[in-house]
Amino acid sequence: MLNVAKITASRSHPDYPAADCLDPRDHNGWSPAPENKQQQHLTVTFDQPYDTKDSKYITVMLVWGGGQFGGRQALMAGDYQVFGMTGTDDGTIIPEAIQQILATDATDRDAKQTAALKAYYSGIAPELENLRYQRENLKERRKMLTDSFETMVMNTAKKPRETFILNRGQYDQPTEKVSMGVPGFLPGASQQESENRLALAQWLTSRENPLVTRVAVNRFWEMLFGQGIVSTSADFGSQGDPPTHPRLLDWLAVEFYESGWDVKHIMKQILMSATYRQSSAGTPELWKEDPQNRLLARGARFRLQAEAIRDATLKVSGLLVERVGGASVNPYQPEGLWREVSHYGSSPATAQVFVQDHGEKLYRRSMYTYWKRTVPPPNMQTFDAPNREVCLVSRARTNTPLQSLVLLNDVQFVEASRKFAERIMLEGGASPEERITFAFREALGRPPAEWELETTLAAYQRELKNYQAAPEAARSLLSQGESTSDASLNPAEVAAWTTVGSMLFNTYEFMTRG
Repeated sequence: MLNVAKITASRSHPDYPAADCLDPRDHNGWSPAPENKQQQHLTVTFDQPYDTKDSKYITVMLVWGGGQFGGRQALMAGDYQVFGMTGTDDGTIIPEAIQQILATDATDRDAKQTAALKAYYSGIAPELENLRYQRENLKERRKMLTDSFETMVMNTAKKPRETFILNRGQYDQPTEKVSMGVPGFLPGASQQESENRLALAQWLTSRENPLVTRVAVNRFWEMLFGQGIVSTSADFGSQGDPPTHPRLLDWLAVEFYESGWDVKHIMKQILMSATYRQSSAGTPELWKEDPQNRLLARGARFRLQAEAIRDATLKVSGLLVERVGGASVNPYQPEGLWREVSHYGSSPATAQVFVQDHGEKLYRRSMYTYWKRTVPPPNMQTFDAPNREVCLVSRARTNTPLQSLVLLNDVQFVEASRKFAERIMLEGGASPEERITFAFREALGRPPAEWELETTLAAYQRELKNYQAAPEAARSLLSQGESTSDASLNPAEVAAWTTVGSMLFNTYEFMTRG
């Protein structure tokens, strides 16, 4: 039986190499580079010689799929031929013109040939890979800033659909016809004044309707304190909990309204308050009398949300891109994850193959991460980020061993740890003690205690000794992630400080507000 030993292509898209043709499940496939419109070829080499006297025929089956760079019709419109050749393919993907230049002695090449050779190598050199990603990202950013894009905001039917009260909710049993408006027992707008969405929005945000502002500031309070003034933030009705500080809730609601719904203003008011700035430490008696801190006698203490943990890690490492605005991005994700739950489709929402971004897109804030509704980013889902299949007012907070596994092993966090290690070595001072103090201040906002300094120093010295004895392990650790490493730093030292950075990222204090 013949098996394929190797498959090469004249040119391949970077995300769809020729080797993907060998996927037995047909989930992957080869694609030429999208900008290349020249003739393409694939060469298949068998693992052993084939003697034609055994059989004069070989059956070839080509399976086409409508990929990102051309649908089924475009593929089937081409002219395809299959040839049988003897000999061995050298596997080169270098264009013929470049091969001719290489065959010419370096001293005999003219300026044009030299420039062509440099241009070709700069497009494939692994040392320049990140620069190429940066260039492509800049081109895309310029396009986003200069091109115009249509966005659907609202579309109103010329003739609104008639709506009826349904008998016991049965769609086929309409009874009384109803019209647009707000309930008459609520103040603010009459039925004639609320016959479109704009009027309804104006009524919702009017001074006569305090509910929206109260709900909004309660959500802000919950975001900053871990729980709202009304603890049942999803239920402001009679069955929900009453506010612990009703006058405070009223004052915040009025302040929010009178500031022109200025979110930054009301958030600053809360953040600058003595209540928010107090320590989360409390006496044993206070913890016993008020374990949930409903009286606000101490600062809040709760685990940060998934997005905040990722962003804080990138910020401390120096990787975070703080630029505001732009398209969604696809940072690191386990390979093949989308295939397990997705169906074939042509849009990002229905696509089965996850295509990772590169360059600065890997380090944008978590709010820009593309969110596939049925497959949220796993490292965020582990920290209780919802899948967004349903609306969720408040997230649960759990503490599981999986969260430590993410912080210790996920490529995003390992890469952040090694970049933090470089910061520690370049900015933290000369001695290990100075560098540990710098690391604590950057990650935890305080200097280390004496026992913490001794424990961290012992861990650093132990890891340094291990990586000095195993340089391959150090290089393997420093290869995690796509960001470049500082070649001027000793790999064993960087790897040891990477371990220290990872330790700090895994502390309860780093993941916790308070």
